[in-house]
Amino acid sequence: MTEEYRSRMYALLELYARPMSHIEPVICIDEKSLQLIGHSRAPLPMDSRSPEKMDYEYVRHGTTNLFVAVEPKAGQRTVSVTERRGKVDFVTFVGDLLTKTYAKAKRVHLVLDNLNIHFRKCFDDVLGKRAAAKLLRRVQFHYTPKHASWLNMAEIEIGILSRQCLERRIENRHLLQCEVDAWQQARNAAQRTIEWTFTRQDADQKLGRHYVPKLAC
Repeated sequence: MTEEYRSRMYALLELYARPMSHIEPVICIDEKSLQLIGHSRAPLPMDSRSPEKMDYEYVRHGTTNLFVAVEPKAGQRTVSVTERRGKVDFVTFVGDLLTKTYAKAKRVHLVLDNLNIHFRKCFDDVLGKRAAAKLLRRVQFHYTPKHASWLNMAEIEIGILSRQCLERRIENRHLLQCEVDAWQQARNAAQRTIEWTFTRQDADQKLGRHYVPKLAC
């Protein structure tokens, strides 16, 4: 692991170790592509003697995208279904977070991986430099090391979303948004948090043998 990898990892682990703050929330963001799938034949409904039955054949209805933002220590998440995963869609999603959900925060810490749409330049391209600077004046970006998206807690939330809501046939974006809205409202109401326990000491113990030493001058 390079020095850049280690420094980014340490920075994120330090960020995750901070106490929860409504003034400076830590928000992890990631996205998930999903194939929309319908039934080729109407399923047979469940009755008192047998579960629902469906034909193994299915019909593809294209793909869609989900943006997921989670504030792990507050137990709050926001999920948006979009037709595409482009920089316009991402900028719009983050803009809504900053101007609505976290409008009162003094500083917003955004944790992201290194996907090309996640960088400040995309905000400049979509909004123009002046508008982008105004929108991002309260934002501090934090990036996972390359090839280490496991350090982004949004991946954990997406895994839960997939198991609890998405592992079935959903044929259109409207139905998907309705199902996702119900799921996130229930989890937000219950304030389902993510408890991150992996520390810098754990990293050094488990990964230390892979560290690349600094070059001596």
